[in-house]
Amino acid sequence: MQYATLKNKPRTLRSLTGFNPSEFEALLPSFGVAWERFVSETFKREGRQRSYGAGRKAHLKRLDDKLLFILVYFRIYPTQEVHGYLFGMSQGQANEWIHRLTGRLNEALGEEQQLPERRPANLETVLSNCPSLEFMIDGTERRINRPQDKDKQKDYYSGKKKTHSVTNVIINERKGKVVYLSGTYEGKKHDKKIADEENYQFPEGSTLLQDTGFQGYHPEGVTIVQPKKKPRNGELTEVEKVINRGISSLRVEVEHHIGGIKRCQILVQRFRNRVEGFVDAVMETACGLHNFRLELRR
Repeated sequence: MQYATLKNKPRTLRSLTGFNPSEFEALLPSFGVAWERFVSETFKREGRQRSYGAGRKAHLKRLDDKLLFILVYFRIYPTQEVHGYLFGMSQGQANEWIHRLTGRLNEALGEEQQLPERRPANLETVLSNCPSLEFMIDGTERRINRPQDKDKQKDYYSGKKKTHSVTNVIINERKGKVVYLSGTYEGKKHDKKIADEENYQFPEGSTLLQDTGFQGYHPEGVTIVQPKKKPRNGELTEVEKVINRGISSLRVEVEHHIGGIKRCQILVQRFRNRVEGFVDAVMETACGLHNFRLELRR
């Protein structure tokens, strides 16, 4: 599979990568900067015995094919055996390239300033740069393989999803991008508990739309907009139902963001990779890809 062929088939390219040719090529320069930096630091460092380019014949010689390789992996999430076959290499070589290029894709999105903030201590400063001061918060879960450690099996089992999972909290600006992504936590941890533990601070005068999964969450100086929960052994009034529908129609935007992020099948299918930290890295990168698409399609 080569980009030189696919760039003349925009519908196929979009199905495989989530990008049309102009969007793909807009990301290519930053990806090239990240790749050259990696090569310089890894293969051209002083004291290295074998010169860069020596040794076995390299796969993915062209930069655009490298970007194609990793975008297809994120978008389709085939097994490494299948992904290697598509690009003319073994499973072991595919695994090596996947981990090598995921980091470069993340760095490229960082160069484009499309990655969400990850440090809770910086959140208030980042949100202060959003003119509307209107934000939405929500949690999202992803399925993972059952952990091998028995204690971890209990922690990562989600009663909500009835499977082992990890969870993240995202915050987006209304009519804007995903501006914050929490750490990746075990599936049994509730959204509100993550928000409490990370101790988010919002700019004074902010408005935060949230669902009932954040019941009782009320940061200082923030106006909370949340559907009213149905009382135990009771019913909502017709007025309360109308208000709830109005709030839900506003909050659908955050669901669209999560849907955009999860265009990457690596977040939708059961996550198979067990490399430490990779489950968190792919979520951050997928958020960056979503933000990059939004930037280009405005």
